[in-house]
Amino acid sequence: MFSYRHAFHAGNHADVLKHSILVAMLRYMTQKDTALSVIDTHAGAGLYRLDGDQARTSGEAAAGIFSLLKDGQLPSASSGMGSLVDDYLAVLRGFNPAPKGGPTTGPVKLRNYPGSPLITERLLREQDRAHVFEVHPTDQRLLRGLVAQRDSRRIMTLRVADGFAGVRALLPPPSRRGLLVCDPSYEIKSDYGKVVDLLTEALTRFATGSVLIWHPIVARPEAHDLPRKLKNAAARAGKPWLYASLSTKSGQSNARGVPVGLSGSGVFVVNPPFVLAPALKESLPHLAKAMAQDEHAGFVLEQGR
Repeated sequence: MFSYRHAFHAGNHADVLKHSILVAMLRYMTQKDTALSVIDTHAGAGLYRLDGDQARTSGEAAAGIFSLLKDGQLPSASSGMGSLVDDYLAVLRGFNPAPKGGPTTGPVKLRNYPGSPLITERLLREQDRAHVFEVHPTDQRLLRGLVAQRDSRRIMTLRVADGFAGVRALLPPPSRRGLLVCDPSYEIKSDYGKVVDLLTEALTRFATGSVLIWHPIVARPEAHDLPRKLKNAAARAGKPWLYASLSTKSGQSNARGVPVGLSGSGVFVVNPPFVLAPALKESLPHLAKAMAQDEHAGFVLEQGR
């Protein structure tokens, strides 16, 4: 149950897709004065060192976020990959200040990679609230320390509980404006069914809320069927949806039939901001090209109701 550690995967191509969409949604949703509630079902440790032992062991960030950068430097100007990527890189820059005594403008070295809870805390306002769930003993301890250190406005509440079950008590939020973020590891096969059940229940309890669901693209039936099931759940509720997936290579397997690394991932959004699809249409081709590992790299962007 506690085997998955995101520190080994921080900054990979899946994080780039997921977090660039999260940033775009939060930027848009915080334009309205009314308070916003964000619920994160699987928060992780919150902040990761890309020059640490765990990230260097996997090397996944090299084919992910570092593929978008020159010499590992976060740019101070436009990336040329569209506003979605520019906003995402700007948030990362806020977690990687220039060295003391160095210039405050210009590129800065990327060392710290924020997970979804710290990205959320950084972009929310005084009137907003975030509720994050994490059960891994080490990760929840690390996240608790980061929240105590960084969340001086006290807008975030850490809950050491199962996120799938815990959201029930939080929907609908008092402000009636909210974003539910769900990105489990899917190491347990039952997670796929739980994600579909979570979306169905969320749209019943909080039909006007937005939902962001991440999933891996791997060679197993449950992963293949998940986007279809999510689309059906949104259609039954009569809600608009958006689906974006990004593949960086073929899903090759070893001699035992086990996939070698994560080849791609997808993000499913219900009640998406109207600005999200145009932003993804602009940036996805650049992301697919920058992070391509073979000729099978590509992307999908779909919408429906």
